Amino acid sequence: MTDLPAAHDAAVTDRGRLAGRAYKSDRDLAARQSLYQWQTPRYDLPGIVAQHLSGVRGRVVDVGCGNGKFVRRLRQDRPDLVVLGLDIAPGILAGVPGPVAVADATRLPLASASMDAALALHMLYHVPDIAEAVKELSRVVSRDGLVVASTNSDRDKAELNDLWQRAAGDVLGTERGPARISLSARFSLEKAPAFLGEEFGRIETIELPGRVTVRAPEPVVAHMASYQAWADQHDVPFQATVERARTILVEHIARHGAFEITCLGGILVCHR
Repeated sequence: MTDLPAAHDAAVTDRGRLAGRAYKSDRDLAARQSLYQWQTPRYDLPGIVAQHLSGVRGRVVDVGCGNGKFVRRLRQDRPDLVVLGLDIAPGILAGVPGPVAVADATRLPLASASMDAALALHMLYHVPDIAEAVKELSRVVSRDGLVVASTNSDRDKAELNDLWQRAAGDVLGTERGPARISLSARFSLEKAPAFLGEEFGRIETIELPGRVTVRAPEPVVAHMASYQAWADQHDVPFQATVERARTILVEHIARHGAFEITCLGGILVCHR
């Protein structure tokens, strides 16, 4: 399913790194989420997910719920649902209203067919065995239930990747430096249907293209810095590269008035 280097897979999926550093709190995740404040069009992703659950009654589990962005929205818009949040990182669950529990996506502590819907939003790329996690999602939802997953495209934020390589090249004294780590590459919008299709007969992919336009460097710098849990994977001094990127951004914005990033994410609605 993937031709990524083993070291990349290990870094993106290492539970100790995820629970102990990357998602020890919601600081870095919130920094990545905040970049979309400057996106056009603005997508209300929790609202879109809630809309696709309009026909669901009963119980919903958000697997890998992170800082609870979707849990909160569902409890607000759909008080009739029983919503459970699960994540492998105890620290990030601290601010999520219960019920929540620490759990592994490949060994969900739920009875078979006990859920009417399951969410796996921007998280399956962190699971070492994606196919096993998809089986678990299928196992815990009822026969007529649905699963909603989300991720980014392989083409997402190409300008941000280019900025990183330019900055890394300047730090290293080469034309271009190594690429930054890609969290979603293992389960991108292009790869996801093949994984999900092993368990679900009908998959609807909804692309959400947009363009982020910033007129100050801080949102982009914060996004780049939020990958500090994987600093050792970049083959370049991480903080120095972030600071060099800031300088490039300042110069670019002074010259052009803004810095633009092309975004492409999406959700996948899965039925049996």
